[in-house]
Amino acid sequence: MDEIEALERATLDAVPPQRLVHSGGWLLPLDDGTVGRSHSAVPLRHVAPGPDVLADLERHYRAAGLPLVLRLPDVPAFAEFAALLRERGYTPTKPTLVQTGPIAGLLAARRAGVDPEVAAAPGPEWEQVFLGEGFDPVDGASRLGILRRGTRTLFAGLRIDGRTVAVGAACLSQGWCGLHGMRTLPAWRGRGFAGAILAALGAAARGRGLEQCFLQVEAGNAMARSLYAARGLRTAWTYMYWKKI
Repeated sequence: MDEIEALERATLDAVPPQRLVHSGGWLLPLDDGTVGRSHSAVPLRHVAPGPDVLADLERHYRAAGLPLVLRLPDVPAFAEFAALLRERGYTPTKPTLVQTGPIAGLLAARRAGVDPEVAAAPGPEWEQVFLGEGFDPVDGASRLGILRRGTRTLFAGLRIDGRTVAVGAACLSQGWCGLHGMRTLPAWRGRGFAGAILAALGAAARGRGLEQCFLQVEAGNAMARSLYAARGLRTAWTYMYWKKI
């Protein structure tokens, strides 16, 4: 299995859809939740799609009663396919970076006296951060439902003064540590707690024999991108969600 396929499979192990279909070198996650990765078709290789791919994808999603959304890498091999999508009324949205790097870079964010707890399941306080101040409760509830379906995920939470204020998750799959679910309550941002969460998850992954990590971050999220760059993560490719609006 090459790196692109491993990363895409690991991505869906982290946010498992209600149903997953394999068709012609694509993964077709079928889900009615709010997480884009859990309901968008994605190729396992960055090669030009064949002439019948779009019709095949539309047929699968129509049969499932879902609109087709594609998570398409912004690479030259997909230029003609992107042009076809535009002709058929699809629009690209939400440019997102896939970033990879060594787990060793995460460990540099360790801070004395700041010790997140890592568990195999999200506890009530961890979940409350997803549903708390500054976050969309509907989206948070959908994401929690998807996360609960995962079987290879670790959950880190940082408690300050008896309250969980920062959380994150890591799915250990396909030889990678996939980082996701990073959230800090608004009043506690800017204090390095997200970095501490990354370090705790990185240490747990390394303790299980993994050396490489990856994540997805929206291109416009400058604060998160700065944090990840400081931890040694670099962009492997950019993707966009294509859908009819």
